[in-house]
Amino acid sequence: MTATPVTAQAEAPTEAEKVLAFWLEEVEPRQWYVADEALDATIRDRFGKLWDRAEEGALGHWLTEPNGALAYIIVTDQFARNIWRDDARAFQLDEQARSVAKLAIDNGWDLEIVPPGRQFFYLPLMHSENLVDQDRAVRLFHERMPEAKDNLLHARAHRKVIREFGRFPFRNAALGRETTDAEREWLEAGGYGAVIKRLKSES
Repeated sequence: MTATPVTAQAEAPTEAEKVLAFWLEEVEPRQWYVADEALDATIRDRFGKLWDRAEEGALGHWLTEPNGALAYIIVTDQFARNIWRDDARAFQLDEQARSVAKLAIDNGWDLEIVPPGRQFFYLPLMHSENLVDQDRAVRLFHERMPEAKDNLLHARAHRKVIREFGRFPFRNAALGRETTDAEREWLEAGGYGAVIKRLKSES
């Protein structure tokens, strides 16, 4: 009796692939930058343990190719802000995300990812409280995603805040930082939203 050959099954998606499929395909772009308790809870339930592993330094094997690096950045820079909203831990892995983003950009990996996914290589720089990183974020959006006018607008707004205060005042509460009088006045006058409106009116 001839044995029936077993049909080879496709490999199960890796954890990095699951991150990209969820964020870039399942979640709609309009959900990426709004506070949504339901989405926060979903990310916390499905990917909270991955954030823990990233914090422990256990996801380094992702950093050998563009998709893995992108997934790492999404976990440490994007999911962190959903999992730990209004908590200092939302920013705890920013330095790691920024280092991986710079490595990926230097390797040209960002150019291997089509927009809109490409933007997530630049957001760790936009989230930095360092003006050099801010300048680079604006330049990257301008040169490598010229069609993404809204991304460029927000990159310019983030840079404007850092130029004025050297940090993001809207993080002060979560990070336990004392808000200065100038920062408080800025926040009460509309804060980041007012910066966006001003830049739109100037364009």
